[in-house]
Amino acid sequence: MKITTRNARFQQWQSLLANRNKRQRAGEFLVQGVRPITLALERGWPLRALLYADGARLSRWAAETLDTAPRGTDRIAMAPELLAELSERDEADAELVAVVETPPDDLGRLDVPDDFLGVLLDRPTSPGNVGSIIRSADAFGAHGVVVTGHAADVYDPKSVRASTGSLFALPAVRVGSPREVTDWLEAHPAVQVLGTDEQGATRLQDAELTGPVLLLVGNETTGLSSFWRERADAMLSIPIRGAASSLNAANAATTVLYEAARQRGTDDR
Repeated sequence: MKITTRNARFQQWQSLLANRNKRQRAGEFLVQGVRPITLALERGWPLRALLYADGARLSRWAAETLDTAPRGTDRIAMAPELLAELSERDEADAELVAVVETPPDDLGRLDVPDDFLGVLLDRPTSPGNVGSIIRSADAFGAHGVVVTGHAADVYDPKSVRASTGSLFALPAVRVGSPREVTDWLEAHPAVQVLGTDEQGATRLQDAELTGPVLLLVGNETTGLSSFWRERADAMLSIPIRGAASSLNAANAATTVLYEAARQRGTDDR
């Protein structure tokens, strides 16, 4: 199949780059890059289409990906200038762009073992931060990420890029209301809920992070909502020095995740 003009199908994919509502209605999003596409395939995420530049000489990876993609994946040769519009890359156009099906936003996707480690993002505004935290959660052995409230989209291209493929390695679930999470927590009463705040009463290094834990990370500007402050079993602070007044959300989440991994003896491969 070939696409050489800005037809309806091209315009639908183009809208996925900037329009959250259209991503949700279509149930799909765009993915670029060798590692993200490879991980999406390895982890069994359904691919609806693989797009490549018509007439281009493909790398071995791109050719093999097209050859071995699951049955039902459309392989579409596009005019190079159209693929360039979808690739959104500064250094070079993407060889392949994958159209990937969005999984259901279901908290049941999260496994909750005895050593559960999860991160809840409360109304984050930066998709880059969302992707970076997903990457850190994956790196330090977390079992999933939950994004609550009116927030940046997990499947925004900036989030997908910032996760560098980790989005496909662990569940990231969007939840409209925090009440859905509290209902889920009632079904998992052993999970300790720990908030993060520069004024938190418990220093990070004094917190017990080896049991099942859900870490709360607040909005970049306003921090945690009053709802989550009241729901938290404890509030943790990260001791810092210098002129900085605080860490940004992604750095704070990464620091707490590292401490949890250190305490659990899982801070290296």
